[in-house]
Amino acid sequence: MLPATSKLCAAISYRHLRNMTGLRRQAAVAISQELSRLACRSPGPSAWIHQVRRRSSLLSSRLEEKPFSEMEMSYIKQGEEALQKSLRILEDQDDWKTETVAGNGDKVLSKVLPDVGKVFRLEVVVDQPLDAVYGELVDNMEQMGDWNPNVREVRILEKIGKDTVITHEKAAATPGNIVGPRDFVSVRCAKRRGSTCVLAGMSTTYGAMPEQEGFIRAENGPTCMVLRPLPGSPSQTRLTWLLSIDLKGWLPKTIINQVLSQTQVDFAKHLRQRLAQPVPV
Repeated sequence: MLPATSKLCAAISYRHLRNMTGLRRQAAVAISQELSRLACRSPGPSAWIHQVRRRSSLLSSRLEEKPFSEMEMSYIKQGEEALQKSLRILEDQDDWKTETVAGNGDKVLSKVLPDVGKVFRLEVVVDQPLDAVYGELVDNMEQMGDWNPNVREVRILEKIGKDTVITHEKAAATPGNIVGPRDFVSVRCAKRRGSTCVLAGMSTTYGAMPEQEGFIRAENGPTCMVLRPLPGSPSQTRLTWLLSIDLKGWLPKTIINQVLSQTQVDFAKHLRQRLAQPVPV
């Protein structure tokens, strides 16, 4: 069940900071400061956080030749906020508890955060190069319902520049309808810098997509996926998926925890199956 929250997107062009005004300058400066802070912390995830900043700082990754409206910039800022929050959560290695360990080594961890609630972290290695994984999760995101039975539909509502999109996702009901159909409206942001990809997102509001009959409008985020080549094996990709969701409705926490951790394990299985299929000519 549930969102295969692959909350996602693609890379972009640049303009010097001095050409930014208002909200653009504020967003760019905030991103630069945040990544600078993260890169100076402890080892571990800080290494790839530093790589993202070193190769092409998020300071310069927000702008294109055409100007954005205030509404578009607000969505861009939400995507950046989701990315920053996700990186902070993943960087902190303390207090993660094991939820599930599959026979193939796939692992789901969790922790409770005061301002977010319970978050889940999937750690897997996929036997496919990063470009193949990135292409499936970003370029082909609207096809996710074809291969992930936990997802009924992913639809792009609006593209903003080259790396921000607004999406509507319909999640399938769980077996026995223990958790009924949910849907999500999300802003997704992707950064691809060097050998690291960060795909982040969070729930948003979008006037053209009000609540749908037959679905409970759930909320997600901050959430993100990090893709990195496995050290010494560029034909394999290490995937980390941070998942944070409020399913809404009256559901016992034990059911929510079981559903979300199983959703992540299922996602990894179905993604591998999808990537193993021959590429159509």
